[in-house]
Order: sequence, then C-alpha cells, then structure tokens
Amino acid sequence: MALNYETLRRAFRARFAAEPRLFRAPGRVNLIGEHTDYNDGFVLPVAIDREIVVAMAPRPGSLVRAYALDFDEEAHWPVDEEVEEPGGHWSNYLRGVLTVLRRRGLSPQGFDLLLAGDVPIGGGLSSSAALEVAVTVAVATTFEFDLPPTELAQACREAEHLATGVLCGIMDQFVATLGRAGQALFLDCRDLSYDFVPLPLEEARLVIANTNKPRALVDSEYNARRLTCEAGVAFFQKQRPEVRALRDVTAEEVESLRRELPEVVYRRCAHVVHENQRVLDSVAALRAGDLARFGELMNASHESLRDWYEVSCAELDALVEIAWGIEGVYGSRMTGAGFGGCTVTLAQAEAVPELERRIRAEYPARTGLQADVYVCTAADGVTGLDAGGRR
Repeated sequence: MALNYETLRRAFRARFAAEPRLFRAPGRVNLIGEHTDYNDGFVLPVAIDREIVVAMAPRPGSLVRAYALDFDEEAHWPVDEEVEEPGGHWSNYLRGVLTVLRRRGLSPQGFDLLLAGDVPIGGGLSSSAALEVAVTVAVATTFEFDLPPTELAQACREAEHLATGVLCGIMDQFVATLGRAGQALFLDCRDLSYDFVPLPLEEARLVIANTNKPRALVDSEYNARRLTCEAGVAFFQKQRPEVRALRDVTAEEVESLRRELPEVVYRRCAHVVHENQRVLDSVAALRAGDLARFGELMNASHESLRDWYEVSCAELDALVEIAWGIEGVYGSRMTGAGFGGCTVTLAQAEAVPELERRIRAEYPARTGLQADVYVCTAADGVTGLDAGGRR
C-alpha cells in the first residue's frame, strides 16, 4: 500500500507543532550486475515504487529531533554530533549524513524530522540508501545547500560507510537519486557516467520476492568479498601495472592465469569479470526488446553468485528455483548483497499469479519461512512533494 503523504503531514504537525516539507526517495532492485560496483564495474538497477518519506522543518538552535513513525521511536542529538559506533540505531544514518555535509563545508542548523517508509528493512532493496538520499535532499533544500546529483549520491555513500561500517559501492545511492520511471539506470561505477535503458514491460512484470531470512553475517561477508577482490587486483597488477580494478581484467586473463591464483580468489574474480559482461549484454538485449535473452543472463548471474561468489543461500535458491519452473518466467536471480534478502524475477504478466501461488505453497515447505511478494514498476528518483502530495 502506498504511503499516505497527508497522514505523515498530520503526524508531523501533531508531534512538532510545525508545518513540514516532504521529500521521498525510492528503494531499488538491481536487475543485474551484482558485486561489480565496488570493482569499478557496471550495474543495471531500477528505482522501484516503494519509498522512504521524510517530513522536515527547521527549528531554532542546534538540536535535531527525529521521529521514526514505523518504530514509534524518537531520537535527538546536537546537529554536529558524530556517529559514535557503526551499526545499531537508525539515527546513525542521519548522523552520518550530517557529518558528511559538514566535511563538505556545509553547516545545517537544528531541525525536526519525521520518517516513514514501505521499503522492506533488511530485504536488500536499499532502504538505507533511500533514507540517506531523502534526508540529504531535505537538509540541502531546507538550508539552501548546492549539491549536484552525482555529488549528492557520493555524499550518501560516505554516510552509509560511517553509519554501518560497510564499504558499499555507489549504486544504491546513485539510483535513489537519479532513477527514472519506466527505465533502468545503466551505470559505470568507475567514472559515474550513466544512461537510461527503457524497460519493454508492456506485457511483462518485475516481481520481487523477499526471503524474510535474517542476514546476520552479511556485513562481514560483504567486506570479506571486497578484500578478496582486492587481492585479485594486486595479483593482476603484477602482470599489467595499469590494472586498477577487476573492471580492467579480461575473462581470458582470469582463465589463463587460473592455476597461479588461490582458488577462492579465482572464483571471486571470475564472477566479477563475467558479470560485467553480462551487464553489457543485458543492456543490448533490453534495447533490442529481447526479454528472453535478458532472462537467460539473469539466470546465469544467479548461478555465478551461487557457485562462484558464494553469496546466495538456501532461501534465495528456493525462490529462484520455484520461478525457474514456471512457464512464462524469463529469468530470476538473487539481488543485493546476498545471504538473504530478495530475488528479482522477470515474467510475462499472465505468469505472475501462478508465480505468487507457487511461492506461497512451496517456499514455506522448503524453508519454514513465508516470503513477501511485490510486483513493482520502475519509479523516479528522489523528489520533493508539494502540499497536495504531487512531485
């Protein structure tokens, strides 16, 4: 169910006795290109029609008062207070944003803020990036800071690093900032050049399924994968000093030097190198309207993430395998960091009811869990909302 903007305005007035401005930023699903962003590679995400909404008004002094409607919880702190310890409280994302703005020479004053959202928390749909982007735009607009979109996305990524200790790439914050309705965002994570790719979804649908599996190890395993990729870069730099990231390594090099690489480093590098090519092939397939080819690439991506990068899990595999067995499904794969979270499936519109039915029937039997299913569209990136809820 979509968020009711007027309800959020009323809640803000009741709590803070002021008239707010509203800003919203979307969650995202990555169609293909997983664990390539921090390797200077390519990604193909879409902003989805689930969002984090922030209501905000300035207040005298230097105190920040923030209320999370979904948790019924308030926090307050001086506007210049740093993140004390990564992880933990939701307010760390806001503190991270404010710290990064100060480091850029921008000095916000005190404000009141209310936040709510319908992006599943911990589901791999980037609720944190949506929050960071919405808060940053709210603060920048309120205090008249000039932050171009690309710099805004970079600032939000830095805020995530501070808030969580996870060295994420730029993709999530970038698409939350620059997403466009009806289109995927093809992003080069090295130079941040980007293009939009129309999604030919007149008779097809994007279906996201949330495993609802707690992801206790995702942060440490994510950072471990990054370190292994860096070890691969160091190895290939000895062969070719111009190599700066796995983006610069070819599939032929990975295979020809396989015997000289530790097995785990080879497997991680092989995934990233081939996944980059799958993104390029996917852009070509979508521009040609070839959904069958794009679906094949999605399937190959999941197999690589499962077998080579080893970030899938039994719950993700179960959802993907259910989708693979349904007529009218083009392709399905895990999306996000892994070890839980969500899958994304491209299916013919008439196949969606059967997909939902099979997930409800088979997923609990295989995992003991219930999955949530969302049929999504590609939405716009961050926007302000006027008093009527319009963008």
